[in-house]
Amino acid sequence: MILCTDMKKAIHPDNYRFVVFEDLNNGFKFLTRSTTASDETIKWEDGNEYPLVKVHITSASHPFFTGEERILDIEGRVDKFKARAAAGAAAKEKRAAAAQKEAKRQSAKIEKAEIKAENAKAAG
Repeated sequence: MILCTDMKKAIHPDNYRFVVFEDLNNGFKFLTRSTTASDETIKWEDGNEYPLVKVHITSASHPFFTGEERILDIEGRVDKFKARAAAGAAAKEKRAAAAQKEAKRQSAKIEKAEIKAENAKAAG
């Protein structure tokens, strides 16, 4: 058996603290140590207040751990992706239309200036 005593220094975070994680599927909460940031807090069973991190799935609701076979799409990831893609395409079309409109304005402005110059030349 080989023991490795030479570990890399300063690669792991040192700001571990107690944090409560809440499963949004079933309300299951557990207290553990973590470095994750959170703006919310919760009063725990021991009377202390801890940062709260809300998660969509934990071992209490994951089908592998619960033995339930079900499809979870809590956030509607596919629908969100399709909506983002459609919004991106619409924004691209809007930008293209705006650029085309601006190009027409500029060409009309140049044409008007040329006509004005020709009229001034003919008059003078």
